[in-house]
Amino acid sequence: MSREQISAIAHADHPIKSPLADESVGRLLESGLPRGDERVLDLGCGTAEWLLRALATRPHLHAEGVDVSEVSLTSARRAADELEVGDRLLLHQQEAAAFTSSQPFDLVISVGAAHAFGGLLPTLAAAREHLAPGGRVLIGESFWDRAPSPEAVEMFGELADLATTVDSVVAAGWTPVQGHVSTRAELDAYEWACWGSLAAWALDHPDDPAAAQVLETATAARSDWLRVYRDSFGFVCLVLRRTS
Repeated sequence: MSREQISAIAHADHPIKSPLADESVGRLLESGLPRGDERVLDLGCGTAEWLLRALATRPHLHAEGVDVSEVSLTSARRAADELEVGDRLLLHQQEAAAFTSSQPFDLVISVGAAHAFGGLLPTLAAAREHLAPGGRVLIGESFWDRAPSPEAVEMFGELADLATTVDSVVAAGWTPVQGHVSTRAELDAYEWACWGSLAAWALDHPDDPAAAQVLETATAARSDWLRVYRDSFGFVCLVLRRTS
């Protein structure tokens, strides 16, 4: 089974692919979309869950999403049709870092997709290129909530702490106007949902050739979470406006 297929199963019960409760997602979108008729861009949109939620509750909103995954974009189009918002959603299958548009956007979203740009600050630099005057950026990034183990650093790389992360954003010319640090409950709910969904799929499909692989993946990932990074990993979402 491909990595993409495994990810789809893992997120079946947690379509926002980040440690955020539905209420937190709603509050962040409210802060990023104060009018309700904005043009929105999601760089690295995956199945476009952020865009779908924004479109479903804002009938005058128009959105575009960019992702390399054909499987994810096909799922997004199907969901948009079911929600009857497909006429206001345009999806592009390409590298997010290479995307260009002739029109700017009032909100640019990139949550958990900094790897596509080479880090947090390059992601913000890319978002700036797409942003309309007075627009906002909604970005999500990992940080170390406590001192990590060497194994955690090897897994996630050289993350900063929360204060340093925010300081680097401010130094790059941005001002946070809203934010959300994922709670322990949100972090745990996300991990349980992902690895539980994988394990349940394997147990429900014992005759599938991939069942053993999927169960092994779920078991290993759950162990890494509990033993390697649960006590140190953090996640923050920031709503930003340009300072300069």
